[in-house]
Amino acid sequence: MLSRTAAVLLPLFGRLTVTRETAGPFPAGSVFVANHDSTADPVLVLAALREVGVTPVVLATAGLWRVPVLGHALSRGGHVPVHRGSARAADALEAAAEAVRSGRHVLMYPEGGLPPRLDAGCAAPRSFRTGLARLSAATGAPVVPVGQVGARRLASGPVAKQLAGVFTAPVRRPRLHVHIGRPVHLPPGTAAGTATAHRAVSAAWRRAARTVGEPAHDG
Repeated sequence: MLSRTAAVLLPLFGRLTVTRETAGPFPAGSVFVANHDSTADPVLVLAALREVGVTPVVLATAGLWRVPVLGHALSRGGHVPVHRGSARAADALEAAAEAVRSGRHVLMYPEGGLPPRLDAGCAAPRSFRTGLARLSAATGAPVVPVGQVGARRLASGPVAKQLAGVFTAPVRRPRLHVHIGRPVHLPPGTAAGTATAHRAVSAAWRRAARTVGEPAHDG
């Protein structure tokens, strides 16, 4: 439901284009990993993945389950709440591993939160947390790097600015782009796996930025 809703609504707010490095279906139980710099970027990523035939289970902050309507949709779709900073944080990885083993795709944001910046420009992915590498080690799942740009043109900064961005987007029609990289298998070891995934997502992000001519501040 979330993927379908994203695909229907996003064209009203911007011009999405999608590129990918491999043809054909992605391996069952792949883990899609995207950079996270705006409250709007999950909509971009879900709409883009739907274009290539992927409707993933999403790992998202548990607070979203308290939002009316959205929380119900998340539960109904089998998405996974992440209780950051609590004793229940590990539950999300267990649920994600179960989804992967059942053949479902999973979407993760290993940066673990949004940047504190207020500007609308895009910047390189920040450091990744280790959950992705641990999930990969536990399941052997291929990791598919996803880079997105343009989400901050829809929503960035304080709440008032984000709302203004969303309300004016149908007139501005910002360019949005998602690049889906080649699946990779992470090497053994949490540090090495995390570093490999970060390089892959950073490369996908740079490719997306070049595609639409978005200034990319690397680092």
